[in-house]
Amino acid sequence: MNAKRLLEQVPVDPAAEERAWTVVRAAYARHEPVRGRRTRRPIAAAVALAIVVAAAFSPPGRAVVDAVRRSIGIEHAAPALFRLPAPGRILVSGAGGTWVVSADGSKRRLGDYREASWSPHGLFVVVARPDELAAVEPGDGGVHWSLARPSVSLPRWGGSRTDTRVAYLSGGTLRVVGGDGAGDTAVGRAAHVAPAWQPERHVLAYAPRGGGVLVLNTDSRAVVARYRVPGAVRALAWSSDGKRLAVATPRHVLVLSGRERVALPLGDVRALAFSGGDRLAVVRGGKVQTLGAEGVQTVLTVRGALAGLASSPDGRWLVTSLPGADQWVFLGGRRLQAVSHSARRFGGAVSLDGWLPGT
Repeated sequence: MNAKRLLEQVPVDPAAEERAWTVVRAAYARHEPVRGRRTRRPIAAAVALAIVVAAAFSPPGRAVVDAVRRSIGIEHAAPALFRLPAPGRILVSGAGGTWVVSADGSKRRLGDYREASWSPHGLFVVVARPDELAAVEPGDGGVHWSLARPSVSLPRWGGSRTDTRVAYLSGGTLRVVGGDGAGDTAVGRAAHVAPAWQPERHVLAYAPRGGGVLVLNTDSRAVVARYRVPGAVRALAWSSDGKRLAVATPRHVLVLSGRERVALPLGDVRALAFSGGDRLAVVRGGKVQTLGAEGVQTVLTVRGALAGLASSPDGRWLVTSLPGADQWVFLGGRRLQAVSHSARRFGGAVSLDGWLPGT
């Protein structure tokens, strides 16, 4: 059954208007106005509210459905990744180690690491195994430095091209070390959520053990912002300009900017990524949705759970994975490309650790 017929079978809800008003009213109630200001609502809040309005007034089934199958998987998937649909390099890691996939489809194994993250501008890769954190070359896996630490996980590299920092978890403690491997220090207790560096700065957002989100200058240890959020934090992502921080919780996606915050009623979000400027993409179960000025749009629906999300350097493509079908799925507007047998080619299931420009 094709997508058109599926949509035709979905009945239009006669109570759409009432439902829309309920959602919009709830979204407005969640918005916390800035005290002492009489100016118009900030553009970011207005755009986010418009997103909720558009989603609420769209009848069920009006989303763009790019792929639907009765069994898990996307039909007519390519048997192998012959090339990326956009320039750049994708970093992946998992049971088969850490790999770099180039635009022409070639891949290089960097070593027996389970997690990885690009350095700013892709000059190096920080990698982790349970008892080690290391910085390696993306070309041949040559090790520049390494630290022996217990229970290492979720490494993230940030900062500018010439002055960088690496954040990672060692057990339940968040630690930060210089990009040259020097000055490793503990920051505080943290939940098991990947921290997120504000672009081009030594400012880190993370989920402290007591709940909420803390934004910290890791050099001065000054608290830049502290946010209360409804529920446990699942994922964090900064916009490319560093002005907005997206936070996923079990029932909401929050967009935070200074003292402004907008809570969108989007539950079960497992991955976040900004792409194409203001557009925020999310993975929710078997769906990929984008949030922008045009509203909430579903750009992919499949059976099974999707995992991970990354945006191409030019912001035109997204990539996610469908582990149940052993597929990668690339989304570019209304274009879709699926590739099978990813686990077989990388020695096991892998996570998507970032898509950066080529060198």
